[in-house]
Amino acid sequence: MTPDDISRRTLAHYEQTADAFFAGTIDHDVSQNIDALLGAIEAPAPYTILDLGCGPGRDLKNFTQLGHKAIGLDGSSRFVDMARAYSGCEVWHQDFLHLQLPPETFDGVFANASLFHVPSAELPGVLDKLFNTLKPGGVLFSSNPRGDNREGWNGPRYGSYHDYDTWERYLTAAGFAPLHHYYRPAGLPREQQPWLASVWRKPVC
Repeated sequence: MTPDDISRRTLAHYEQTADAFFAGTIDHDVSQNIDALLGAIEAPAPYTILDLGCGPGRDLKNFTQLGHKAIGLDGSSRFVDMARAYSGCEVWHQDFLHLQLPPETFDGVFANASLFHVPSAELPGVLDKLFNTLKPGGVLFSSNPRGDNREGWNGPRYGSYHDYDTWERYLTAAGFAPLHHYYRPAGLPREQQPWLASVWRKPVC
């Protein structure tokens, strides 16, 4: 199966379950992740944020309410329509494997529960495009299900489940400098923290 086949099959799942996904995630509290991104940006506010894999638009609305300019991007056409309607933001319909992003445009990229769908062989190319679309000094936030570096199908969705050391190698190879990382949900034993969140900066020079 080619990477494009993997992407189409995963996106088909989201197309078919968009309403249920919206209902099941609209009340999720990801303020810790939003604060981690915004707190690391050193440019003067308001910021221009790319919500990569924005889904139905929950976080786009949050960024906008905080006074920032947020643009969404998703590979699911249903999510794109829902996000536009829910957030009122501009939302781009793009597959992660074929990103077309403007250079040095964003102060931050918010990749919350999205980049793990990228097959590891395709990840360097995706990260390179995210690096290039950030302004110098800009920040990338990612949150992914952590694992032992295996990848494959989890039901109808494909996922790559990296530990921090492997994820760091991918990000630093793309040119990013690590700022900090943490595990979610907060306050639980590590075995009950399935999410690995990390914050990265594009060097100024």
